[in-house]
Amino acid sequence: MTRRIAALLLLVALGCGGGGSPTAPQSTPTPPETGEAVTVVVFYDENDNGSLDSRELVRLPEVEVTCGGRSAQTEKGTGRAVVRGVPAGAQTVAIRAGTLPPFYAAGSPVAVTLPLGQGSEIQLPATLEVGNNVPNVYMAFGDSITRGDGAPPGADYPAQLQSLLLSALGDAQVVNRGADATNSYEAIERLNRNLGWNHPAFTLILYGTNDWHVIGCQDNAPACHAVDNLRTVIQRVKASRSLPFLATLPPVNPALAPASRNQWVKDINELLKPMAREEGAVVADLHAAFMKQQNLPSLFSDDVHLNQAGYAVVAQAFLEAIVHGESPLAGLAGPALTPLGSR
Repeated sequence: MTRRIAALLLLVALGCGGGGSPTAPQSTPTPPETGEAVTVVVFYDENDNGSLDSRELVRLPEVEVTCGGRSAQTEKGTGRAVVRGVPAGAQTVAIRAGTLPPFYAAGSPVAVTLPLGQGSEIQLPATLEVGNNVPNVYMAFGDSITRGDGAPPGADYPAQLQSLLLSALGDAQVVNRGADATNSYEAIERLNRNLGWNHPAFTLILYGTNDWHVIGCQDNAPACHAVDNLRTVIQRVKASRSLPFLATLPPVNPALAPASRNQWVKDINELLKPMAREEGAVVADLHAAFMKQQNLPSLFSDDVHLNQAGYAVVAQAFLEAIVHGESPLAGLAGPALTPLGSR
């Protein structure tokens, strides 16, 4: 009997930790990485010769590259991606074409034999069909909103967009061709000479706000010729071998303008978007970007014109269209959208 009691006391002691620490769980070691790491850079091949030349500075971000059944995405600014775990031997490195920015075409895949030498880098070209236009020149074509009325010098959207493009791509010149008080009829009249002067690879079209004042347009979007006029603008831009991006109209200041005008803006945009897609232009949805802002009146300097923070929204929306194509925009918060006077 005494032995049975002693045995029971021993078991209780062990269960309560009296017999020493329990065995710690064994961690599973991380298996070593197998396969090769292939470093790839995706660049804009301006002269279409298949090689990265010293004057070609554009690197394309967020492009998917593949090698040996593995893939990776290029970084902003460097255009670099590292594809890991690729089997040794003969492989092909390629761009997944659907992940390129609008209008770019993937160059030929590159055949490699792995492993490569230390520090080796595969350069993958992407091309644009821009005829004799000047690579990396963006013409901002529009009215006083493009010109930047309402904001200090250098705070217009073309200037802000150029900074964003330099950071994202590595090379860009945004030429401001905004003319105050012009409408879509005058856009047609002034387009050809501006295309001829600048030979832009990209044309950023922001026109139609002033068509509200045209007889027959106000409060009657379907009868307004703005959409037909902008269709003509897109067609002429394409005929010049420039690449068209069409902006939707931003709203006017709801604190100062009549609600009927913002309804007209919305109605015009619903006509502009399908027209632009039919004509092969990329839509930069400025209206959607503005409607995501928490304090819309704080982005204006008057009833129509924007302040520095408002032009930052325009610049960001164009950047999204240029780099990613037409896509929904997340809310744009942070220092770039701080209204003037609070800095």
